[in-house]
Amino acid sequence: MAGTGVTDASTPPPVDGLRRARWAIALVFLVHGTVTGNFATRIPWIQDHTGITPGQLGLALAFPAIGASLAMPLAGRVSHHLGARAALRVLLALWTLALALPALSPSGYVLCPALLLYGGAAGMSDVAMNALGVETENRLGKPIMSGLHGMWSAGALVGSAAGTVAAHAGTDARIHLGVAALLLTLLGTVACQGVLDLRSDPEDGPPPRFALPPKSALVIGAIGFCAVFAEGASLDWSAVYLRDVLGTDAGLAAASTTAFACTMAVARLVGDKVVARFGAVRTVRGGGVLATAGGLLIMTARHPAPAMAGFALMGLGIAVVVPLAFAAAGRSGPAPSQAIAGVATITYTSGLIAPSTIGGIAQATSLTVSFALVTALTLGLAAGARVLRVPGRETHPTAAAPATDLERS
Repeated sequence: MAGTGVTDASTPPPVDGLRRARWAIALVFLVHGTVTGNFATRIPWIQDHTGITPGQLGLALAFPAIGASLAMPLAGRVSHHLGARAALRVLLALWTLALALPALSPSGYVLCPALLLYGGAAGMSDVAMNALGVETENRLGKPIMSGLHGMWSAGALVGSAAGTVAAHAGTDARIHLGVAALLLTLLGTVACQGVLDLRSDPEDGPPPRFALPPKSALVIGAIGFCAVFAEGASLDWSAVYLRDVLGTDAGLAAASTTAFACTMAVARLVGDKVVARFGAVRTVRGGGVLATAGGLLIMTARHPAPAMAGFALMGLGIAVVVPLAFAAAGRSGPAPSQAIAGVATITYTSGLIAPSTIGGIAQATSLTVSFALVTALTLGLAAGARVLRVPGRETHPTAAAPATDLERS
């Protein structure tokens, strides 16, 4: 494909091939999210099994983000050598199989390197699937990245539900996560058969093992940073905010977190239609305004209902930002995987520091002040949305390529 440094090794009929590739990469995103959902529900079991303290657990849970940040730059090199389809098949299998590692760890000393490997596999497969998602979107000529990330969110909810059932049944996490790892590996391998089969141009050399993200990725990553910070703060602290600031009972407080996650998933699943209608810039700008309004509502609420509405607005406003940031990174230069890896590293870092930053500010001042910072960052989305501009589409966002049978389906 001209200008991208990749060629398409497959020769399916254009419409049928793209339809298959679209739904195949969507299933990949679903599998990836399901791994995360299953793991999250068994963290209490893993803590009890390894006998570590809450502080030690907090330290151990930093290792997945560290592993992801270290490994993400390697994804482009793997794709260069194996081709995009084969690379995704291998990297996704490593991620799904890594699901079993934390539960097999007998102590905190083993858990930390297990989580480092778990995070590394997560990060590399994340970059590979987002790069293929961007290329599929480019070939379709219409936005699909929000829907793909919506599938990831749906997968996380499915995984969480499965893990919750296993936990309530008292199932040993080694059995639960081991079986889940095998099933998801099989499903992921089948899904990868349908994705685009892209290969690097023979004239291009392999990408560097490690390289600083391009400047374009740093600017786009800043927008992703703001959105992921708000997401991490809301997911981890919404229930605490309702309980401690507004005196809500534990059940209703927990429901606010579930509602926020569901809002994010639904907004991402329908977000592509909004982006197709209004364009990436106006969508993110409007989302930034919605999220800021939600933050102000949270800060000024004196009762649970307005605060929960504020968290819902926050979720709606930030839902499509990260998918659009990945899409923009994939179009930002001659090395899409490197740019996507740069944006992914920045967003992973944001997710890593957000919960502790909110807690630190709350300890020194209050949770209300913490969410003032979140609100300021969401306002930054509206201010910086222009960096996500899609060349040739933003002026007339509804003027897409001529409709094909695929686009009408």
